[in-house]
Amino acid sequence: MQGSSAQPPPRRHFSAADWLLPLALGALALLFVSPFALMIVSAFKTQAEVLRTPPTFLPLEPTLNGFITVLRDAPYGLWYRNSMVVASAVTAAVLLTSSLAGYVFAKFEFPAKRPLFLLVLSTMMIPFPVLLIPTYLIVDRLELLNTLWALIIPGMVSAFGIFLMRQFIAGIPNDLIEAARIDGASEWAIWARIIVPLVRPALAALGVFSFLASWNDYLWPLVAINEIERSTVPLALAYFNTANSQRYDIIMAAATLAVVPVLIVFLIFQRQIVKALVLAGVK
Repeated sequence: MQGSSAQPPPRRHFSAADWLLPLALGALALLFVSPFALMIVSAFKTQAEVLRTPPTFLPLEPTLNGFITVLRDAPYGLWYRNSMVVASAVTAAVLLTSSLAGYVFAKFEFPAKRPLFLLVLSTMMIPFPVLLIPTYLIVDRLELLNTLWALIIPGMVSAFGIFLMRQFIAGIPNDLIEAARIDGASEWAIWARIIVPLVRPALAALGVFSFLASWNDYLWPLVAINEIERSTVPLALAYFNTANSQRYDIIMAAATLAVVPVLIVFLIFQRQIVKALVLAGVK
């Protein structure tokens, strides 16, 4: 009996349609990235080169004068610290409140549970400008205006965060929780030792979203903060746009410094973000 030789797998012939989607996605990605790349390279150009005709993409004579001017002529480090404190505090509070509330809504039964959850979700449909005046009056009554607490307290609870965590925690088997209760674990121990480790990808994604939203927030800090020493980075960018409206190299340098923490956070947690989005899609 003669052994049959293995047949090579048939070659796949790529048509024009197979290349159309990658090319379209690549062009779309280039379209989104080009303003960001232009901002970074312009930060290393001189004012004359930024206004040069015809324009150049890469700087002919790279310089750090724009960054030096930003850090020398304005308290940018103080604004940076204010934004970092506010964004970090808001992110930590959102992760805590969202995971706790999500655990309660997913694994506990209590009266009016469904209407209360729907009420929480309904707040997502209310635009923030509608809540601007009530939030201002509450913060003013608490005597927190013109302080960093005025930027932290209104963002400590997120309806989207509660919804996201509830959806992930609902997929955790109840047997794990019941086994922990039989072993004598308290509800706080169950939350800290079982719930939080199992929903870590969702927490990472929620943390990045919350950090970005708080870091980039402009409208509420503009209303709640009156002193330049307590301003955040978005307010600082508005300040540079007004004070240096014709110095595009300085404006681009300030904007580049503003996005550095965002890039660092995304690069650290990008795997968790992708994993959370994939799991959310599967659900």
